[in-house]
Amino acid sequence: MEENLKILPYTQARIGDVLLFEKRLREEENFWGWEIDGDYIASVRKSFQDPRFADSISLLAYEDGRVVGRIDAALLHSHFDGSVKAYLDWICVLKSSRRRGVAQALMAQLRQRLRETGIDALVGLIAANPEAQRFYRSMKGAEIRDEGIWIDP
Repeated sequence: MEENLKILPYTQARIGDVLLFEKRLREEENFWGWEIDGDYIASVRKSFQDPRFADSISLLAYEDGRVVGRIDAALLHSHFDGSVKAYLDWICVLKSSRRRGVAQALMAQLRQRLRETGIDALVGLIAANPEAQRFYRSMKGAEIRDEGIWIDP
């Protein structure tokens, strides 16, 4: 892992840094399927004021003062068994920064924070692309158990 890599919380003050990351992400690979436009920016800004996002955990990987990766998760509360799990919503690293430990550092920091708050399971959908498949299958302490499904509300 890079020695100058810092993992910091994604706060409202860091939205500009994330927008630059999103721009760089699309310059390196442009298949993401959504535009970073005014609606997106307004929605993200609003999320930092909305109490429904209190259980969101978002971390940024900084290298040389610029965001090179991010990870986003949310807590899931269920009366099914009285548990609180976390859902891994998003992890992404700039293509130019991959295979240098950035994703692993983000995941390690997220897992540490979850353990500190008593969360004992992190669940997520595995992206279909080969790089994501390789990453998830290489994670220590992870096991692929169930199939995921996306359902329109």
